[in-house]
Amino acid sequence: MTEDALVKKIALEEHFLCPGFIEYWNPTVAEMPAEKRDNLLKRNTDFGEMRLASMDKAGITRAVLALAGPGVQAEKDAATAVRTAKAGNDFLAKEIQKRPDRYSGFAHLPMQDAKAAADELERCVKELKFCGAMINGHTLGQYLDHPSLAPFWERADALGTLIYIHPTDPVSVAPVLQGHPGLRRATWEWTFETGSHALRLIFGGVFDRYPKARVGLGHMGETLPYLLWRFDSRTGPDFYNVGLKKPVSHYIKNNLEITTSGMCSAEPLNCAIAALGVGRIMFGADYPFERAEEAGHWLDTEKLDENVRADIAYKNAERLLGLKV
Repeated sequence: MTEDALVKKIALEEHFLCPGFIEYWNPTVAEMPAEKRDNLLKRNTDFGEMRLASMDKAGITRAVLALAGPGVQAEKDAATAVRTAKAGNDFLAKEIQKRPDRYSGFAHLPMQDAKAAADELERCVKELKFCGAMINGHTLGQYLDHPSLAPFWERADALGTLIYIHPTDPVSVAPVLQGHPGLRRATWEWTFETGSHALRLIFGGVFDRYPKARVGLGHMGETLPYLLWRFDSRTGPDFYNVGLKKPVSHYIKNNLEITTSGMCSAEPLNCAIAALGVGRIMFGADYPFERAEEAGHWLDTEKLDENVRADIAYKNAERLLGLKV
């Protein structure tokens, strides 16, 4: 397939690194072979030839860039987190200004301070013209349903902007995974961690209190679309009455938006379409941790109605995030 024949795409969950953040990132790749680690660093810090060439081969006309995790979610000093997050967002804004036709941005937020995070979200959306935010999982063990974060969710609800939750390492390894390093991180651990994080928001009543809040999940929804019936059947009056205003499936269908990042397979895509509707699914390549060309080729060739393909490739991102290809 020639580049001219590729379906045009907007890609979410596309990563970068900049000065001040590499030290946070290094522990996450410490166990990788040095050659692979160095290659990832090179690609994460490139905003030119390598990144654009990969995008072109995948048919990606616009990439929404976000800081590779964990970023300031791992920073113990709140004031440092606030200052460093702002610097990272300013850096990204300058890179976007160089290629506004190809790049957009997700804000990086210091969740150690709820008001500062809310203020930075608003600044990034209104002044820097970012299309949402990406939070790299828990912040020093505190999840996004914590009561202290009410000022943040109030602002996110008012702004109506997407808050994308990206996987991170859990606070501690689940006993069931111990002794099997192959199950850690991207294989299974991150899916369990991130899906559970999203469920905490639902079960914690965040969407009852802030019904316009929007949360994004990668990897085809971190398995949640598979489990709608089970969630509803086990949280009603016959089992665990969790005190929500609506069934759990309602919040998954109405407050979550998902991407295809890291999941180039028909089965989870078809499940997500059936469970959520095609209008809540967007394309993601997860560059440079996944091959953008592989993700792009998969979407181009998967057996789909062409209108459905276009919705996932770029039309939903245009509608939900206000972006243009």
